[in-house]
Amino acid sequence: MAIRPILVAPDARLKQKSKPVEGAVTDEHRRLMDDMLETMYDAPGIGLAAIQIGEPLRIIVMDLAGKDEPKAPRYFVNPEIVWKSDEVKPYEEGCLSVPDIYDDVERPAHVKLRYMNYNGETVEEDAHDLYAVCIQHEMDHLEGVLFIDHLSRLKRETALRKLKKARALEA
Repeated sequence: MAIRPILVAPDARLKQKSKPVEGAVTDEHRRLMDDMLETMYDAPGIGLAAIQIGEPLRIIVMDLAGKDEPKAPRYFVNPEIVWKSDEVKPYEEGCLSVPDIYDDVERPAHVKLRYMNYNGETVEEDAHDLYAVCIQHEMDHLEGVLFIDHLSRLKRETALRKLKKARALEA
């Protein structure tokens, strides 16, 4: 396993659409997921899409375990939302690719997912609350969408200016 650099907005690669994993989940995909998980834990974060480390594949890792709970990694290959509730709920989101920026985003409160897991088995399940928010946030990455794209133009531009200023100070 290896910790990989996380792309930070406004990196153009974050805006590209990720490609589906063709065929079965392979050892190469599992190595990528292991690297993603290690990178996410190191950041630290609760979710990471492959594109965030420069791999344009439809792969996500996530761990929603609390601070004092044992790790509970989850793996999503070619995830799709097959149903969304009409009920929406605001949730304050942040992103490893948009560091130190947080804002409320409204998303469907419940979704039904279909994906392949780490072993390539197809799984269908319901997601509620933080799980629903996180999977939708990460799936947006697969479409080249950042959470700040859901904000007003003013808030988005302010966030991007803040990121550019922070990067300039680091240089």
